[in-house]
Amino acid sequence: MKCKLLQRTLVICAFVLALTMDATGQSARPAAGPRDGAIALEQQGRTVEAISAWQSIAKKYPGNAEAYAHLGVLLAHEERYQEAIAAYRRASQLQPAMPGLRMNLALAYLKGGNLKLAVATLQPLLDKVPPGTPEAVRLKTLIGLAEYGMGNDAAAIPYLKAATDADPQNLQFRMYLGQSCLRTKQYPCVLDVYREILALNAESPQADMLAGEAYDELKNEGKALEEFQAAAVAGPHTPDVHFACGYLLWRMLRYDEASKEFKAELENNPDHALALTYLADIEIRAGHTDAARPYLERAIKLQPSIALAHLDLGTVFQAAGRNDDAVRELKEAERLSPKDAKVHWQLGRYYQSAGRTAEARAELEKAKTLQDAADQSVVDQLNQTQASERGAGPGK
Repeated sequence: MKCKLLQRTLVICAFVLALTMDATGQSARPAAGPRDGAIALEQQGRTVEAISAWQSIAKKYPGNAEAYAHLGVLLAHEERYQEAIAAYRRASQLQPAMPGLRMNLALAYLKGGNLKLAVATLQPLLDKVPPGTPEAVRLKTLIGLAEYGMGNDAAAIPYLKAATDADPQNLQFRMYLGQSCLRTKQYPCVLDVYREILALNAESPQADMLAGEAYDELKNEGKALEEFQAAAVAGPHTPDVHFACGYLLWRMLRYDEASKEFKAELENNPDHALALTYLADIEIRAGHTDAARPYLERAIKLQPSIALAHLDLGTVFQAAGRNDDAVRELKEAERLSPKDAKVHWQLGRYYQSAGRTAEARAELEKAKTLQDAADQSVVDQLNQTQASERGAGPGK
C-alpha cells in the first residue's frame, strides 16, 4: 500500500464512493463510441486501458468534465493519488456541482497524505448535510481520522467520539480516541475509553496499550510495564507493543530484557527506527560499538530526526577514530536536541580529546547549566515517529 503516511488511518480506504456522473453542462461531449468504449473498459476491470481511453477523450475534448472525473477515479484506484487529485480538480473547475466529485477529491487527498487539504475539502461538505445522517457521520469520521493523523488531537476528539458512537464495535476508532484524549491529558476520557474497549474485548491488546500509556504519562512505570507486557501477551504482533515494553525496561536500566523486546519489535517491523536506535544504544553501553553502527545508520536513514541515533553514532565514530564523522553526528544531535545536557557533555568530551580546549569548556559549561533532559514517555517517543512520518510530506 502506497499511502504509508497515513498507515494508522488506512481504514479510510473503505469509504471510497462510486462517483455519480452527470454529463449536463459540459462545453463539449465526446462521441458515444469512444465514451462507451472507455466505460466498457472500466466495467471489465481493464483499468490501465480505461485510463488511456479517458486521457484520449480529455485531450480531444478538454472541456469535458466527465473524462477528468473518470480519470480521477481510475488513477486513485491505481494509487496514483497526485495525478488523481489533478484530474479531480480539473473536473471541479469545469463542473463544480458534479455529484460525488468533492468527496472523491477529499479521499484522494487523504490517501495521498495531504491531510490538511482533505479537512479543508471535507468540512464544507459536512456543513451542508443534515446532522445525524449517515453522510454526516461518515464525513465526521474522515475529518476525525485526518485530524488525528496530523496530530491535532484536541480537534480530532469530537469527531472521533461521533465515529465511535456510530460504530461502537470498532476497537481501532476507540483506540484513536483514547490516544487523543491521552495526549491532551484528558484522563477521565482515557479511562472511559479503556473501560469501553475492555467491555468489547476483555483480552484486547489495544486496551492494555492504552492503559500502559496512561500509567506511563502518570509516571507509574511499574503499572505501565505490567500493562504493556499484558498487551504483548494478548497481541504479540500489535504495532509498537514490544517497543513500549523495551523502552520502559531501557529506562529502568534492565538492558538485557529491553534488548529482547526491541528485537521482537523488529521482527514485527524491521523498519522501526526507534527500536533500532535503542537496540544500538544497548550495544554501545555493552561496549559493542561495531555491532551498534549498522542499527544506527539504518535508523537515521529511516528517520533522521532521532537525536539519540546521531549522538550514539557520533560515539561509534569517535571510538573508531573517525573524528570528522564523529563531530558531524554530535553537532547534528545538538541541533536536534539543543537542551539535552548529555549531548553537550559528549561534545565537550570529544573536544577535550581533540585538544580543542575552548570549545570543550563551552560545551561542558552548557551541560552544567542544563538539567539532564528527562526521559520521554512512551507516548512522546511514538509521537516522534509519527510526526516524522507526517513531516515527510505527501510524496512519501
